[in-house]
Amino acid sequence: MAEGNVPSQMKAWQFTSTQGGIEKNLKLNTSAPLPKRKSNQHLIQVIAAALNPVDYKPAEIPLVTRFFLPKPVTPGLDIVGKIVQPADGSSLKPGDIVFGAAGVWLPVGALAQYAVASKAGVAALPPGVDPIWGATVNVAGLTAYQSIVPHVKEGSSVFINGGSGGTGIFGIQIAKAKGCYVTTTCSTPNVDLCKSLGADEVIGYKKSDVLTALKESGRKYDHVVDNVGHDLKLYWKAHEFTTPTAMYVLIGATISFGFFGELLSAKLRPSFLGGGKRKLSQFFAGPSVEQLTHIGQWFESGQVKPIFDHIFKFEEAPQAFERLKTGRAKGKIVVEVDLDVAKQS
Repeated sequence: MAEGNVPSQMKAWQFTSTQGGIEKNLKLNTSAPLPKRKSNQHLIQVIAAALNPVDYKPAEIPLVTRFFLPKPVTPGLDIVGKIVQPADGSSLKPGDIVFGAAGVWLPVGALAQYAVASKAGVAALPPGVDPIWGATVNVAGLTAYQSIVPHVKEGSSVFINGGSGGTGIFGIQIAKAKGCYVTTTCSTPNVDLCKSLGADEVIGYKKSDVLTALKESGRKYDHVVDNVGHDLKLYWKAHEFTTPTAMYVLIGATISFGFFGELLSAKLRPSFLGGGKRKLSQFFAGPSVEQLTHIGQWFESGQVKPIFDHIFKFEEAPQAFERLKTGRAKGKIVVEVDLDVAKQS
């Protein structure tokens, strides 16, 4: 679409309440106004969006939806689309396909025909890479990248707790692309998937006790990424299967007072008073054009690829959230917004 032919209205999935679940409140607005970009933002025509727990968990906290989200809310963060109006001073041009994050804060707006994105939030997708791949990267890909790449080198041993979810799938491949030895955990049906992604050892947590398996292997890990985060049982015993300088990075986190109390204790209590004996880091990914570009290059070379649990049509966005909330997705959940956009000159 030419820069001067931008419509004034668009289709967008929106909600004003999340009572009973976001999937029960989403409505398709066929005459939503286009988002207004600021000078440091791109206006993007959306090709596809991928869903993540962050797209519904904060919104389903009643106080957040009631007081902090301007309504109606258009959800969705991970995006791939075509530049319609580039940010001021950007090297990107109208027609370039980009991938990364929509918006700059919640609500973010990927589940719509048009969205805005900050200059720091998107990168050009390499030619020849399927645009649907680009939609999967921002949350899971950058989380995996930032939780692993700065802390490892070729030959490092990495343990990834939870290898078959969106972040774990990227984590296994990124660690292997960096030349690491990778051990991961997953449920029994996903063992072959994790092996196919390059994991050197896979522990089926339903058949084996994870801590026992790690200790019996005799390997000392240089780095740990915990994508599960239900509790800190593995962290308290991390010194039994890691090197003294290893870092334990916590990605997943259960939202409860009990868990946060345990987390606070782990961070503040000295090891000689019963605290953990390894450095604990709770992790939140940030935007990075450079890192998006690096992942795009790995896509191009075939070293990294996304795994799809399900690809939904735009009209099926509520069903996509239903699938996400089961917690059983194996890979990424994507919503096609308009695949024809990628084919238009």
